[in-house]
Amino acid sequence: MSFRFNPLFAAILAALPLCALAAEPADAPISPDGSDAATVLPKVFVEGDRASIAPARQMDGDATRARQAATSDAARLLDGLPGVSINAAGGVSGLPAIHGLGDDRLRIQVDGADITASCPNHMNPALSYVAPGDIGRITVYPGITPVSVGGDSIGGSIVVDRKPPVFAAAGSGHVLSGEIGAFYRSNGDAHGANVAATFATERFSLRYAGSVAKADNYVAGDDFKTYDFSGRAGHTLGRDEVGSSAYTTRNQTLDLAYAWGDHLLEATVGWQGMPEQGFPNQRMDLLDNRQRRFKLRYRGDFDWGRLDARVYRETLEHHMDFGADKRYWYGMATNVGNPPGSAAVSCAPIGMNCAAGMPMDTESDTTALTVDAEFKLAGDDLLRVGAEHRLYRLDDWWPPSGGMMWPGTFWNIRDGERERSAAHAEWEHHFDARWVAELGVRYERVRMDAGDAQGYNPSSNMMGSYQMRDAGLFNAANRSRSDGNLDASAIFRFAKDEHTDIAFGIARKTRSPGLYEVYPWSTWSMAAVMNNFVGDGNGYIGNLDLKPERAVTTSVTFDWHAADRAWELQATPYYTRVTDYIDAVQWDAATNAPRAVPVKGAFSVLKYANANARLYGLDVSGKLRLGDVRFGVFGLEGKLAYAKGENSISHDNLYNLMPLNARIALTHKLGGWDNALEMVGVTSKNSVSRVRNELETAGYGLVNLRVAREWDRVRLDVGVENLFDRFHALPTGGAYLGQGTTMSMNPTLPNYPQWAVAVPGPGRSIYAAVNVKF
Repeated sequence: MSFRFNPLFAAILAALPLCALAAEPADAPISPDGSDAATVLPKVFVEGDRASIAPARQMDGDATRARQAATSDAARLLDGLPGVSINAAGGVSGLPAIHGLGDDRLRIQVDGADITASCPNHMNPALSYVAPGDIGRITVYPGITPVSVGGDSIGGSIVVDRKPPVFAAAGSGHVLSGEIGAFYRSNGDAHGANVAATFATERFSLRYAGSVAKADNYVAGDDFKTYDFSGRAGHTLGRDEVGSSAYTTRNQTLDLAYAWGDHLLEATVGWQGMPEQGFPNQRMDLLDNRQRRFKLRYRGDFDWGRLDARVYRETLEHHMDFGADKRYWYGMATNVGNPPGSAAVSCAPIGMNCAAGMPMDTESDTTALTVDAEFKLAGDDLLRVGAEHRLYRLDDWWPPSGGMMWPGTFWNIRDGERERSAAHAEWEHHFDARWVAELGVRYERVRMDAGDAQGYNPSSNMMGSYQMRDAGLFNAANRSRSDGNLDASAIFRFAKDEHTDIAFGIARKTRSPGLYEVYPWSTWSMAAVMNNFVGDGNGYIGNLDLKPERAVTTSVTFDWHAADRAWELQATPYYTRVTDYIDAVQWDAATNAPRAVPVKGAFSVLKYANANARLYGLDVSGKLRLGDVRFGVFGLEGKLAYAKGENSISHDNLYNLMPLNARIALTHKLGGWDNALEMVGVTSKNSVSRVRNELETAGYGLVNLRVAREWDRVRLDVGVENLFDRFHALPTGGAYLGQGTTMSMNPTLPNYPQWAVAVPGPGRSIYAAVNVKF
């Protein structure tokens, strides 16, 4: 269920007539005595101030407005936070990382729901289901994570709340309000629109929100490849064009809420239709993604404390194949079997000599229940307890399409199931006005299982595919597993004086592996390269014997500031030791054992394996008010991040860590103006993962310019990203696989892609966005 209209022009046409009215306040109603009547404002049901004393970074929707104009990816809103980096993927599917730990190692909740990426390439992560403009608040726990917001993760936690319901103020009858907006970005011809409408009485609230975003491929700041063919006859790409970076996404939600006294009951229905999202660092593209979700929530405040209960249900249908920039036809019938990508032609009929793509389908469903309570104890002490249960089911199959993908269906994961039950308790104790402690414990039981595997040809090991051998070994093995995981945290805060706060602590966190780390069974390179959610171009094999990752993290946050916060400086050193960290080893399909001589300077097949690891680093952030003068308030804001991680056994570097990087912005505010000139600096990346043949990248510096003007009901954002059009390779963007013969792991020249080309970042992009409230 999705709305279809031209997103840019429909919104602009609707918004323009409102601008003249909305830019200036409407005349206030006149009371009988001729005086101005007081304006009755709607009531907003606000979440609690905090859920823990742990150091956290929080941004409300208004604080992210400037970044919303420049991106359609909700993950990108986090890019400026200390300790957070974004691993590039699709245009609306960035993967956040905290201190070098990302993806499934983080707990990411959207409106209280844990959303699992149901894709062997993780093309549909949690944040891809929320439009940036629909976010009410984001809370990031980058260091010590309290047990009440942790679980099944060893990195930090990211909690995203959509906009809360609005109710009419007492005696005001009803409220009818809304918002409409549109944006355009020059790089990739990105455009889109959003609309929201609310009808509310004192007790009832109904809200609809919808958005659409579309973009073509973006271009880099310079040429980064020596070829232009795409793998499809007659279709070429410019040498600065990043293939498979286009996307189209549509999101809709309907929220109903009923409030009485200090109680709130909410029901939310959501849909996503994503007909296209290319991935420049994957061999496949997303060609259809349909998600439906339902949430029911009760929240009540009592004399004794607070109760919060949620039920969540989600179904997903996901389809992948080679997108418009990647070769689609394979086999001898396509003209000599393996020609340069531009020469591949269509063939018929589908069979051993003719293959039409490589379709891959996934279906999943999730059912979850959570109950949390907060009890008031003596003084300001609090006790938080909670329980949750989550059942996730997955089927991942690849229909036959000819050639080696013939004659039957390849079952990557059949009847996959991951069931998680958890309970936690957390005590917050105030020793005095300066010292606070928070102690918590959490226990989880994670159960996993999967059905039998099956190759395209279950009775053959033809051409080194080993499908019969691998499936036989997998099916004979015990695939059921159950883990009992214990988490604990101890966090302390000390207010030294009005200028210094110190928070420190230690936490033990545990994560059981996911289905895509355990159950992909095939050592065949063509199947293995389709099981990759890190974007390095390699193939991955699951491991039935993986143990849960167990991490112990310690950190301290120093917060120096002025009494009125006119200046701030925060510094957070941290250290994490991980036992049974899930890394990988290169694998030899012929011997079905670790490769004796590692492959270098090329893509390879790896198998997940436990190891020990350590990560450490430093986050620094701050701001300074330079002065309040005639021309406005000027200030500086900045952050610096350093992270290092290594496998303690092999002494190899961990994969996909950001090198030393910094941001600094000169800010300016005057009346409704809110402007910034931002500089981004990233050093060269030389500490790379040898086992994965990770690519080194050069250092770079970028300049971004943002200008915003806000009136009573209108906001206009304009800006330029990468003002000087600098070419730069993304340190955590992975290997470039955006065009060509991507089914082959290492295609022979003159075919591409070849190893050694990193995904580049976007060149200059000029953008504009307008939002009108009514």
